[in-house]
Amino acid sequence: MKYTSSMNTTNNSLKLILALAKFQSITMRKFDGRLGGGLGFNDFMVLYYLSQAEGEKMRRVDLSEIIGLTASGVTRLLVPMEKIGLVKRETNEHDARVSYVILSEAGKRILSERLERAEILAEESVPQISNTKIEEFTEFVRRLK
Repeated sequence: MKYTSSMNTTNNSLKLILALAKFQSITMRKFDGRLGGGLGFNDFMVLYYLSQAEGEKMRRVDLSEIIGLTASGVTRLLVPMEKIGLVKRETNEHDARVSYVILSEAGKRILSERLERAEILAEESVPQISNTKIEEFTEFVRRLK
């Protein structure tokens, strides 16, 4: 069934945001169901970004910024990940208000095991366009606030 709306908009910014939201929903559903091992897309993002960070650790607030969740959303996401040993928590010895999320050895192993599958799912999800266009669009999305 094709969706039609009685309210047409010519606002391309709104159209882009709606298309991105749809893409995100479809992608998360695909990854959540097919990454395996009970690992969801948000869990995968946490492990991936921690693996890319200096010292494989990040402040929670920085993690929330890069993932696009609120600080409380990241905290809710991390609790079960800490319980099963994918990440660890570390406090800052100079400032007790700051805590870090650290990628554990188990988290590294799970990420390594799931990375190839995630790459396959990503290839299936993104239309076949040039790497240059993908890089340009990725940079564009990174700049969104």
